[in-house]
Amino acid sequence: MSKEIWVFAEQRDGVLAGVVKELLSKGRELSEKSGFELCAVVLSEDGGVFCDELYKFGAKKVYTLDNAKFSYYQNDYYSRSIADLIKKYVPEIVLYGATSIGRSLAPTIAAMLHVGLTADCTQLDFDVENGNLLQTRPAFGGNIMATIVSPNHRPQMATVRSNVFKKEPVDNPSGERIVCETNLDGIPERMRRVEVIKESDANTIDLNAAQYIVSGGRGLGAPENFKLVYDLAAELGAAVGASRATVDAGWISHHHQVGQTGKTVCPVVYIACGISGAIQHLAGMQSSDVIVAINKDPSAPIFDVADIGLIGDLHEVVPELIRQLAAAKG
Repeated sequence: MSKEIWVFAEQRDGVLAGVVKELLSKGRELSEKSGFELCAVVLSEDGGVFCDELYKFGAKKVYTLDNAKFSYYQNDYYSRSIADLIKKYVPEIVLYGATSIGRSLAPTIAAMLHVGLTADCTQLDFDVENGNLLQTRPAFGGNIMATIVSPNHRPQMATVRSNVFKKEPVDNPSGERIVCETNLDGIPERMRRVEVIKESDANTIDLNAAQYIVSGGRGLGAPENFKLVYDLAAELGAAVGASRATVDAGWISHHHQVGQTGKTVCPVVYIACGISGAIQHLAGMQSSDVIVAINKDPSAPIFDVADIGLIGDLHEVVPELIRQLAAAKG
């Protein structure tokens, strides 16, 4: 058994997923506590092109599996190859991003290896005394945060939501590349990519990459009042987010939803307009650098996590903010 922490280095079209850098950054902390070495695993046509970037965020070893069939994600190829690699090296911990790929790949590998998997974690820690990864995730509809351990099986595996950890590069990065052989013989090609169709710009809201987000909740009162949110976002150059309640009510597309069942975001500034702050919503935005809450209810839970709280009618506060921002621009 190797005393290692592995991070699955998900890549699409030659670009590492942002969550990989977050997991490596968190992985360094887990490495220091556990004494395990931090490593990355990348599947692509040429894994060498990713090594420097993976070293930069703390990977001491990068296991690369190179094959033309890894140019895009196919569950059969990826799962068999990683499962075989885990059987060979037996790492202590394997972490995946809770992306569409990670949510497909991780449970397949867990079933192959007969090990546990904790999905959609929002926090990780390490129990030094017992050698267990502490995997925390929302449970019972987000009403509690449950910490789960896998004491009897290795590796311990978890998928982790994007934007819950900071991306923190290291000084003077260095590492070792380990080129691994892959054997895909006997694995049927059950799918092939025919065409990639991207969502139209009208439906694509890149909340994950946004530095500024303005979100609206049921406190807006009516769907037409989302115009206030859009206008404030336009002044700030921000993306528009929303609470689940407004999405369920049909006020706005689910592409905008922030929270446990939506997107997890980590902007520089998050402005919550008329959002009460249910735990399900907080799970998706509470790691934002600065949280500004606008709500007329002084006891709203959103104020418990807010850095700046504006108690008042958002229909008066938001237009005044827009006016002052416009005036400041001259």
